[in-house]
Amino acid sequence: MAVIKNEKTGCWEVRTRYVDWTGEKKQKTKRGFERKSDAIRWEQNFLAKKTKDVGMRFGEFVEIYKEDMKPRLRENTWGTKEHIIDKKILPYFKDRRLCDIEASDIVSWQNEIMTHRDRFGHYYSQTYLKTIHNQLSAILNHAVNLYGLRINVARKAGNMGKETTKEMQFWTREEYEQFAEAISDKEESYMSFEMLYWCGIRLGELLALTPADFDFENNTLRINKSLQRIHGREVVTDPKTPKSNRVIYMPDFLCAELKAYLSHLYKIDDDDRIFVISKSFLHHEMDRGSEKSGVKRIRIHDLRHSHVSLLINMGFSALAIGQRVGHEAVDITYRYAHLFPTVQTDMAEQLNNERMGFEHVSEG
Repeated sequence: MAVIKNEKTGCWEVRTRYVDWTGEKKQKTKRGFERKSDAIRWEQNFLAKKTKDVGMRFGEFVEIYKEDMKPRLRENTWGTKEHIIDKKILPYFKDRRLCDIEASDIVSWQNEIMTHRDRFGHYYSQTYLKTIHNQLSAILNHAVNLYGLRINVARKAGNMGKETTKEMQFWTREEYEQFAEAISDKEESYMSFEMLYWCGIRLGELLALTPADFDFENNTLRINKSLQRIHGREVVTDPKTPKSNRVIYMPDFLCAELKAYLSHLYKIDDDDRIFVISKSFLHHEMDRGSEKSGVKRIRIHDLRHSHVSLLINMGFSALAIGQRVGHEAVDITYRYAHLFPTVQTDMAEQLNNERMGFEHVSEG
């Protein structure tokens, strides 16, 4: 282990030995430091990182965290997390020793984040504040669980922000039929919305569909991929969650429509995308159809809500619906129950009929 000055360059360099993960002894040389103190600090951080010592700088541990987590996440999911880490967390904690960060430091950081305004003068939303805090907590929790950090001080300090449930809008079947009629002059638009509404698939799942995904003999559709736009390029990824890999049974009329649509596509191969369109195109078509039909404008994703709501109103169980649309947990499906308040009145009416029938039998 040595920190020496290179007389030719006038810069400092580090030569240090360490044991890698296989137990093999190795040597690392790093050159180009203008100051001896910078070389010493680099060596300390390098050795701390190699030995997984929680005395390392927070920025050094983040590199370990990235190496551990990036391969486990979808590319677009990791991109969101990395942006928060690099822009909202590292600037504050990068040079602090991991084991020296205290709950009071977390509170000071929270106060700074909560008072920050963007270039338009807006504060971060409560949901985004909670997301930022959760990411810091996830990093520290990783250090606790795998690398010997004593306590997650982000958890001790308490959260900032709060998660707000986005309003779920939906179309009734009648509203959707009006909309579908309005955009039926463009076959590609019509079939895109037919698939979204009657199958409840996600937009990325729709855009990744190929002819090979359909089995018209059994009226089934296989969902095993999703199309995402990441850093300006289109990338086919795994679906959102493991349970998003699923087989959907389609109604007869939809199979007939889709077979007719595929017959109109020129020389399409089994692995070619069926809907070679953009999200912005569908947003434009949503605007056009809503204006033309007079039905309220909803988001593209609300078509998925509309499908779930339709199935709830038809009396299917939350478990069956969740399996069809690929919800990771049945609790997610239960969030839709409020969309049809008539279900509660129907329950009350049937309970009343049950009671009245019991009383009638008792009197007899």
